[in-house]
Amino acid sequence: MRTLSIAATGMMAQQTNVEVISNNIANMNTTAYNRRRPEFTDLLYQNIQRIGTTSSDMGTIVPSGIQLGLGVKTTAVYRITEPGSLQNTNNTLDLAVQGRGYFKVLLPSGEYAYTRDGTFQLSPTGQIVTQQGYQVMPGISIDNNATGVTIDTTGQVNENLSGQITPAIKGQFTITIFPNDAGLEATGDNLFLATPASGNPLDATPGKPGYGTILQGYLETSNVNVVSEVTDLISAQRAYEMNSKVIQAADEMLNTVNQLK
Repeated sequence: MRTLSIAATGMMAQQTNVEVISNNIANMNTTAYNRRRPEFTDLLYQNIQRIGTTSSDMGTIVPSGIQLGLGVKTTAVYRITEPGSLQNTNNTLDLAVQGRGYFKVLLPSGEYAYTRDGTFQLSPTGQIVTQQGYQVMPGISIDNNATGVTIDTTGQVNENLSGQITPAIKGQFTITIFPNDAGLEATGDNLFLATPASGNPLDATPGKPGYGTILQGYLETSNVNVVSEVTDLISAQRAYEMNSKVIQAADEMLNTVNQLK
């Protein structure tokens, strides 16, 4: 019976669905986390009677035919890139991107990674780095004797020094956009890598057309909607149970056939 294998694919698909939902809920408080959504498609069909074939010598055509589906499969897990809300932290080096764009980060391997998590700190040498100690490009350093740091919406970094009225310009942040944000490869630690699917990175000053702006003292929260996730979880659980009922029904049918004498 095809029923057993078809229902099995349904259970596996709903298991994937629950795993994605559980990851979303687990990251509901992760800075700048984008929720994921699984996508499913039907499997190949077995043609018992092909559509459009002739059914008689008179040239009559089969209008619908007989096609039996073989189940479901997971085709993708999309990342929903809508921005989360902004949370005020009053921390000088906490930065949020309002609109499109990612901060560019230099990895120890020499590769560039991208993130919307603006929880930045200072290294022992005064460089602005991520929580993992990775340098935030283009590589801006703050003097040890600076009394304050201000970052405007265009990403310009200024520091105040004791005895000086005019702030000193220390550098200019850039942000990066991609033709297809969903094509970025997540590597953990809120970091992403460019891929052929994402397209080439495009760097520019914040605030230019198509690019977001930078807000100092704020962080972007997760865009996970807990109510929606719990609702989807219940729906996935019920779908899993229904597929298991199909397997039980198929087993009972086979048992009935086995008892025939």
